[in-house]
Amino acid sequence: MLFLGIDLGTTATKAALYDLSGRLLSEGRAEVPLYIPQSGAAEQEMGDFYQSAAAAIRGCMGSCNVDPAQVASMSFDSQMAGIGGIDEFGEPAMRFDSWLDARCQPYIEEIDRNFGDRVTQLTGCPVTCDHAPKMLWWAEERPAEYKRIAKFVMPNSYVAGRAVRLRAEDTFIDPTFLHFTGVSDAASGTWSEELCRALGVDAGRLPRITEPWTIIGELSPESAGDFGLKAGIPVAAGCGDTAAGALGAGIVHPGMLLDTAGTASVLACCTDQFVADTRHKALMVMRSVVPGIWNPLAYVGGGGLAPGWFGRQFSNCPPEGLTSDEAYAELFAQAADVPAGCDGLQFSPHLGGRVCPAAPEMRGAWIGFSWTHTRKHFFRAILESIGYEYAWYLRILRELAPELKLVEARVIGGGARSEIWNQIKADILSVPYVQLPRTECATWGSALIAAKASGLISSLAETATELAPRAETILSPNPALRATYDASLEQYLDWQSKLKTGFEDHAKDN
Repeated sequence: MLFLGIDLGTTATKAALYDLSGRLLSEGRAEVPLYIPQSGAAEQEMGDFYQSAAAAIRGCMGSCNVDPAQVASMSFDSQMAGIGGIDEFGEPAMRFDSWLDARCQPYIEEIDRNFGDRVTQLTGCPVTCDHAPKMLWWAEERPAEYKRIAKFVMPNSYVAGRAVRLRAEDTFIDPTFLHFTGVSDAASGTWSEELCRALGVDAGRLPRITEPWTIIGELSPESAGDFGLKAGIPVAAGCGDTAAGALGAGIVHPGMLLDTAGTASVLACCTDQFVADTRHKALMVMRSVVPGIWNPLAYVGGGGLAPGWFGRQFSNCPPEGLTSDEAYAELFAQAADVPAGCDGLQFSPHLGGRVCPAAPEMRGAWIGFSWTHTRKHFFRAILESIGYEYAWYLRILRELAPELKLVEARVIGGGARSEIWNQIKADILSVPYVQLPRTECATWGSALIAAKASGLISSLAETATELAPRAETILSPNPALRATYDASLEQYLDWQSKLKTGFEDHAKDN
């Protein structure tokens, strides 16, 4: 029996076919357009998610010699903080409001000012650019479109719903998204009537909450034709992409860490308790796909883009005789020659504003450079800055869960290929870093959910542990660098506080 996992990302959709041993049989990929109609806006067409899924699945099935009748079930995961809407017939009623769209900022500030602590306590997520402020923005700023919205939906629930022909009354959301909704009681896995009333969110437009492995229908003949599959395949509800990635990487036991080194630099932990970060409002507590497990996480927006940005803008890449990839690799190699702490040079990685905690006025900065610093110092400072951000996240986590013992960090995403960067983070965090041979784990996580939906596995935690990608490299932290990095971390946090004040004061003056 074979299983399809489909990951609906911000700019690309990936589909992958697996057997029950975890063997990857084939993959497909399709681009997803992102529209920027004006400054601060970022939108996508709901239909593009479906079309990209169809193209990716067709590409996946077309690249292997597999009878579509062997596909037992399928599941979709998707980006999490944006929001879409459908009419009563399940058709798009608005453009998808991306997590990159900042037009709801006034509503974020209003919610945070009046209800910030309570939202954080109940949802596990500080007030940020996510569902609640976006829903209010559509209600107030786009009333004509808002009237057409019967239910707000995620990309995975829209595509899955269209694939099985659900009407709005049957659409759904799974609990891994609840922290991003702004109106949930995440610990109980329900909608919060209290928050809906306080924020003015119409609870009638919220979908039903269902478990990720719930079968929401069977693939319709029309969608079977679009996908290149057989009609009647069971379709599971699915989950958020970060949750799918954590499951696929085997992050299912307390003390494990997941570093998603992608466009955003995301560090997620695994715990067995729900504890909201009401003091710092930096960590978001996501419910795991595995019952009873939670994933406190935080991220640097665009953190994974910064090294490539530096290479393009400041490195004369590629030098004569080198390809772009070779020149990029050379930058990492040169960074290894710089001593830990970069001889006092530090970098603030918030080029588009700080996300965790929210400080949208912040921007990037290099601090403390002198005549002795070279290009490779500047590049290494970028790499170390992500490690310092992660170290601060873990400091907060230890405040919330002092008994938690950190075991290892598993790294996935494009940045996972850099052993130098992984070693830097291992040294700063004093946690072993495990490089996995499979850097894209979300499709495997979704395939596991599909397999559970079909009844072919009973325990997601046991199966995810047993079939997790085996370690390709394990990088142990260097204890000799502990004192240097501890001192550099304190300096970094002090500078972050000063920069936040400076950028906020500058924004007020202008």
